[in-house]
Amino acid sequence: MKAIICGAGIAGLTLARRLNTLGWHVVLLERAPGPRTQGYMMDFFGPGYDAAEAMGLLPRLHELGYQVSEACFVDRDGRTRARLDFERFSRAMNSRMVNILRPDLELALRENLPTEVDLRFSIGPVHVDNRSDGVRVTLSDGRVLHADLLVGADGVHSTVRTLVFGEERNHLRHLGFHTAAFTFHAPEIHARLADRYCLTDTVDRQIGLYGLRGEKVAVFAVHRTSDPTLPTDPRAALLDNYGSLGWVVPTALARCPAAEDVYYDQVAQIETPRWHSGRVVLVGDACHAVSLLAGQGASLGLAGAYVLAERLRRAASIEEGAEEYERLWRPVVEEKQRTARSGVRWFLPHTTTQLVMRRIALGLARLPGIARLVARSQTGKPVTTITELERQ
Repeated sequence: MKAIICGAGIAGLTLARRLNTLGWHVVLLERAPGPRTQGYMMDFFGPGYDAAEAMGLLPRLHELGYQVSEACFVDRDGRTRARLDFERFSRAMNSRMVNILRPDLELALRENLPTEVDLRFSIGPVHVDNRSDGVRVTLSDGRVLHADLLVGADGVHSTVRTLVFGEERNHLRHLGFHTAAFTFHAPEIHARLADRYCLTDTVDRQIGLYGLRGEKVAVFAVHRTSDPTLPTDPRAALLDNYGSLGWVVPTALARCPAAEDVYYDQVAQIETPRWHSGRVVLVGDACHAVSLLAGQGASLGLAGAYVLAERLRRAASIEEGAEEYERLWRPVVEEKQRTARSGVRWFLPHTTTQLVMRRIALGLARLPGIARLVARSQTGKPVTTITELERQ
């Protein structure tokens, strides 16, 4: 059996490895010229953590991960107004969690990619002929590939989804935010941050900073906007939206790199009626982006790819495997999407009253037993473990 997987991110790398292990010949296509270097720090837990454990990846993930003591919200003078103890949050997740950069999670997956997987960068599909006996995929360089299965693992702005399931605007739900991320070298700011994740305690816009290895500092930014249109100059947009914030924000913005080194996108969810059609199936953000509001996109992407591989292994046909994968996994991610939308006011308060309420809630999280309730309000229902899903 042969599979073409479009997208060498978390879901694509996971699926490529699992299918190769099951005896498939896999071609993995990535439209970017190389591995991504920008991305957020993540609290990686839940079903993706379980799947990573089943794949033997946890030792490497913890090696690449970071020890974060707390998330603290600071005013324009740098004084802490509220904090969340990460040790308490981790215990609420049964200590099955690692703080890791998205590019480092991809690195761990890429390091474990079998040499038999044909990984190609700077290339992607431009036309798909989805037939009952297989797929014919025309690539951006003019070549044509044939396979038994085509998988769209190419993210929120999936080309495969557009080619097979219709225009992006029919599947993308803008949640009212833009977000950005970049890194820069700053020993003085790095020392002030120590092992904390520090965020501005602000309304409608927020910047977070945390220290990385090599005295680098990572910046995460998010602000409200009803317009999904992305700016032509991300750096200028950052200066315009966050330039008046205090603390170390002006220094961070002054060191913002060139536009091509800044990650910038709208915050959105993907909602599509079907995840599969014939010999084509979608996985990860391509079919169920939960958005950064849910904070579990990487975990769900990795676990979803794992589930898809297992369903394909057990099924009598590719179509049956894709159907079973969607039946099992769609309810899981739709619940996380709902949780994310309902928690918008906690993620980024819209009023001073909401800001104060968030401070109070984080203060109560220090009380015994309350941390688990706070964690549940942010992450939703516990997900059925990978082992339990495999039994279904």
